[in-house]
Amino acid sequence: MDGTGNMKSGQVLLAEPFMADPYFKRAVLLVCEHHGEGTIGFILNKSIDMSINDLMSDFPQFEAEVFYGGPVQTDTLHFVHNVGDLLEESTPVAKGVWWGGNFEKLKFLISSELIRPENIRFFVGYSGWSGGQLESELEHGSWVIADPDANYIFKSPPNKLWSQVMSNKGNIYEVIADMPEQVIWN
Repeated sequence: MDGTGNMKSGQVLLAEPFMADPYFKRAVLLVCEHHGEGTIGFILNKSIDMSINDLMSDFPQFEAEVFYGGPVQTDTLHFVHNVGDLLEESTPVAKGVWWGGNFEKLKFLISSELIRPENIRFFVGYSGWSGGQLESELEHGSWVIADPDANYIFKSPPNKLWSQVMSNKGNIYEVIADMPEQVIWN
């Protein structure tokens, strides 16, 4: 599997195929912040079957589903988007991907239809690791590192994302991408 030396903000993490942890089973995570103190990311492929308007009454009417970002602070709302040039206080994460930004301005841009549902992904909670914790999990083979691609977030169907990203890595990963979730030994 990948070494841990190339882990950085903007990378994508794929749960190894047989990870049993229910939070992270077949998860694809976008790492938004990675440094010595720790790591913050969001699970890209676990929809919670709610819209942003189900969660926030003072939000403009907006047909955007919400995703489960991870088990940390599930009472918080986060977002990544591809309109960092429009939204002040956004943090660039990868090419074509920004994290956060001024929330009042976000609501204005949505009301003005300058941000559409395909430009943004909302998350309840986040995934977090303390300093060194993710490196340890990488050394034990719990995660596979992949290069970021804005299409993974804004265009790919979430239910096919894990297999797509794994397959895009090529070689042995293409075989892993086709493995069933449940392996039954005869």
